Amino acid sequence: MIKNLPIFIGLRYLRSKRREKFVSFVSGFSLCAMALGVAALIIVLSVMNGFDQEIKSRLLKVVPHVSVVKSDGFSSDQLKNIKATIINDTEVYDLIPLVESFIMLSSKDRKIGVNVRGVNPTWSTTALLKESMLSGYVEELAAGQFNIIIGSQIARKMDIFIGDQIQITLPKVSVTPAGIFPRIKRVTVSGIFEVGAQVDGSVVFMHPNDIQKLLRLGDKFQGFQVSLADPYKAEAWVENRAAIAFPEYRWRSWMSSMETLFKAMSMEKVVVSILLSVIIAVAAFNIIASLALMVGDKRKDIAVIRTMGADSRLVTKIFIVQGLAVSASGIAIGTLFGSLFAYFAGDIIGAIEKLSGMYLFDPSIYLINVLPSKILISDILSVVSGALIVSFLATLYPAWRAGKILPAEALRYDQ
Repeated sequence: MIKNLPIFIGLRYLRSKRREKFVSFVSGFSLCAMALGVAALIIVLSVMNGFDQEIKSRLLKVVPHVSVVKSDGFSSDQLKNIKATIINDTEVYDLIPLVESFIMLSSKDRKIGVNVRGVNPTWSTTALLKESMLSGYVEELAAGQFNIIIGSQIARKMDIFIGDQIQITLPKVSVTPAGIFPRIKRVTVSGIFEVGAQVDGSVVFMHPNDIQKLLRLGDKFQGFQVSLADPYKAEAWVENRAAIAFPEYRWRSWMSSMETLFKAMSMEKVVVSILLSVIIAVAAFNIIASLALMVGDKRKDIAVIRTMGADSRLVTKIFIVQGLAVSASGIAIGTLFGSLFAYFAGDIIGAIEKLSGMYLFDPSIYLINVLPSKILISDILSVVSGALIVSFLATLYPAWRAGKILPAEALRYDQ
């Protein structure tokens, strides 16, 4: 019996009649809107992933992977014992002392608060800092010279360059017979670095021995930092290894220290995704409109197959499949073009800049010369599954209305 008629046969029957051009236009518009929405979401999410990875890779050049700070500090012997315990861990690359403080830089009536960190040119962590040097050399940080390496943003804000002397004010005071005075020291700028992140305007480097003298720490260090083979596993290493081996210390990964920045970036990604999802919502409304128009256009055909034995559930399924076929085609096209554009985003933007003769991303402003992009399968699956769910929900009401059409009424009104 036709009651068990397959859905695709019903679809073919319904499509065999002449269709209104407007219905076809709305269906085509729905397909294009769905493709545009899916492609836009994939491209934007991939570019944001690229920026996220770019910022993290630059931060890791100057930010400790894992750090521990203690109020009474660590002696050199203590650090040697700790290093001997964890250096055999395959995930640990090196352990180096940590000495830092907040200070205020002053030059030409301009002042800025920064964080000063100790860097010894012989330490392994200086290799990444050397790659980010715009001018000067890390090797010029010699003990007793009181040289300082500053970020590019600090250099621009304070209008200083290599060889200039600046004044640093420490969060300590000197008590003299004449009264209490802030502790200050004049240092020489020996280098300028740039990693393209917020540390360019908030971090400076000096030799650790010079910082120890300024802070009167003696031969002690405030803490230590651990360099990992894979810094992106810092949180897992702290929980599974470090916190178990040394539970008395307060371990802090670079992810937790930059938690505010990463939360802001994550929230930005969510907000942009929601805003661009409006395009998919518009496409879903178009699917509702096209199916509603199709139901009105096919009332007689629906009545015919109903009189031949098809029940309302079969009619409903036919129109659901019809709507999903349009949306699925748009989703497939959008996924294909969106993935291709995201993969070749840097080359496409570069070609546009070459043809137009202008920079869409000025390196002096955005600190990049190529648009970063990183495609995540999880993002694509989320976009595709979300679009399919929205499309399915959009087909339910028109399909349900089609299944409720009575053959007698449809044929009577169609006369």
